[in-house]
Formats: sequence, structure tokens, C-alpha cells
Amino acid sequence: MHLAGAIVTAIGTIFLLLGSLGIFRLPDVYNRLQAGTKCTTLGAFLTIVGVGITQPAWLPKALIIALFILITNPISNHALGRASCKSGVPLCDRSVVDKTKEFEECKPIDDKLEEVEETQ
Repeated sequence: MHLAGAIVTAIGTIFLLLGSLGIFRLPDVYNRLQAGTKCTTLGAFLTIVGVGITQPAWLPKALIIALFILITNPISNHALGRASCKSGVPLCDRSVVDKTKEFEECKPIDDKLEEVEETQ
């Protein structure tokens, strides 16, 4: 059991390392959020589960914590991305597709204020 826990923990730390490299190297907020969300969610999940496998007495608590991270990390990063979109943070120049223009709710706050002033 100890070897299996060490392997799972090592895989988790590799994912965390890859996520940190993605955050460091990617060009804008949206790409960094995507890399950070995927890698840190899986990395933290595997690391915590690996510790739970290594220490069987901690396994139930480790699974609860890992499940909490699995649920909350993508939700919090979605909120950060949406707030960035609403505050008008631009995409990288090399970005090819921008689907946020299709949604009214993602317009920057300044544009919405201008629209309200024009209608009054």
C-alpha cells in the first residue's frame, strides 16, 4: 500500500509541476486559468488521495478533502474567468477564437454603462 500511495502522490506532484509551468508560460489570464484549473485540480486530488493511501487511517478524511477540491476548484476558476471577462481583460493577440462576444453577460461593465446611458 505504501508504494501505491507514493506512486499516486508522485503523479499528483508531477501534475502540480506541469500546472505551475503552464501558469508561468502561458500568455494571458484565460489560458493561465485553464492550465491552472486542470492541472491543479487533478494534481491536488491525486496528491491528497496518495497521502490517504499511504496512511490508511487518514483515507476517509483525505477522500472528503479531495472531493471538495474536485468540486470547488473548477467553480472558483470559472468565477475568476468570468470576472476577468466582465472587467474587460483582453485576450492574447495570438488567440484565434473568442466565443464570449456571443454572450451579452460577458460584455465589459463600461460598455454596459454606455448602453444604459444611450437608452436614457
